[in-house]
Amino acid sequence: MDLSQEFWDNRYQSNDIGWDLGVVSPPLKAYFDQLINKELKILIPGGGNSYEAEYLFNKGFKNIFVVDLSKTALDNLKARAPDFPSSNLILNNFFDLNMTFDLIIEQTFFCAIDPSLRSDYAKKASEILNSKGNVSGLLFDAVLNTTHPPFGGSKTEYLGYFKPFFEIKIMDEAYNSIKPRAGRELFFIIQKKG
Repeated sequence: MDLSQEFWDNRYQSNDIGWDLGVVSPPLKAYFDQLINKELKILIPGGGNSYEAEYLFNKGFKNIFVVDLSKTALDNLKARAPDFPSSNLILNNFFDLNMTFDLIIEQTFFCAIDPSLRSDYAKKASEILNSKGNVSGLLFDAVLNTTHPPFGGSKTEYLGYFKPFFEIKIMDEAYNSIKPRAGRELFFIIQKKG
């Protein structure tokens, strides 16, 4: 299956991005609205058009980084938020990052990567988080596609990937998903062990 840089950039160029809500998803907005520490160093991997980064930036969070394989997606964010630091828009593969963060926001990326990389994602997230750092966000809790993203999964499956590296703070059905995703999303917060 082709999930290359060219594949993703073509999807954004042709606007073939059915997962893109055009706004911050309600569960993430509610989570962001209760964050107090504006100094947190935040990563949004596979951020795409990254309405989440734009929302956080407009709320005064300045240490937000977006990594994506699509230059078009990163350019779209910069066009909407011209003051967003260009140096914080990283055209790269998440698995090649060599930085550390306090918080990783998960919104569609985990379910967009090849499922064979999910254990690697958990390990990499742990490696690039500072002590007591969190991964927070949404995961699809549904059987979806097997040949192309988004790839679904289940809470039981996800716990298997994350428990070796993280303490599970919460992983429950999101109560405030948009209607088409209601009952099919898990909101989670996991904290790096150690």
